[in-house]
Amino acid sequence: MHPLFRSLAAAALLTLGAASAALAGALDDIKAKGAIQIGLEGTYPPFNYVDEKGNLVGFEIDVAKAIAGKLGVKPDFQPGKWDGLLAALDVKRIDAVINQVTITPEREQKYAFSAPYTVSGIQIITRSDTSGISKPADLAGKKVGVVLGTSYEKWLRENAAGVDIRTYDDDPTRNQDLLVGRIDAILNDRLIVANLIKQYGGKLKAAGEPFATQKQGVAVRKDSADLAKAIDDALSALRADGTLKQISEKWFGADVTQ
Repeated sequence: MHPLFRSLAAAALLTLGAASAALAGALDDIKAKGAIQIGLEGTYPPFNYVDEKGNLVGFEIDVAKAIAGKLGVKPDFQPGKWDGLLAALDVKRIDAVINQVTITPEREQKYAFSAPYTVSGIQIITRSDTSGISKPADLAGKKVGVVLGTSYEKWLRENAAGVDIRTYDDDPTRNQDLLVGRIDAILNDRLIVANLIKQYGGKLKAAGEPFATQKQGVAVRKDSADLAKAIDDALSALRADGTLKQISEKWFGADVTQ
């Protein structure tokens, strides 16, 4: 082989080796630490929230603990506002986001996702005494609240003409504005409705049927391919042994994981 070609080949092998080492590092680092840092809101019942004893609980807390158990590490939960979770993932302050992150083509360009662990849809939620809102077309001319940077905000901006979109940093503030009449409706995950109705004493309701089916997965950085695969393998095992279904039925009374 010509010396120039030999040098180029050697350089290519070194580059591939470095890339492979980078890709192989995420899971090794987590196992060395003994913990996986997981970003979530902590204010999003029944998925993840703080109970009356001050403990983080919820469907995703149980799922995250089960995934961490399969990885042989402990979950280290890092609560934060929704619009900062993916940013924290970008700068490597956390290893993964488990917070009902909807898998979209745009997000898949930037992040690696596990297989979905919930299948849901968008639900319009109003005060229980509200009439005349039962489908997306009814939102025209109405003030509709969504958390900033969510798929619900994106759906509104792309699909609902004439809507006065009000954005919020978190769910509780948005919900309170709905309760006191500052906004007319909110869009959120259909799976939270039963909990919201209970949480606010029947003052809220699901308005119409869910729409726009969505799937949610664990988000990790694209340079964490080994971690993504390990999480996928863990979810597959948890699905196969019935753990995912059991956790889902505990929090929702039904299997919402497929």
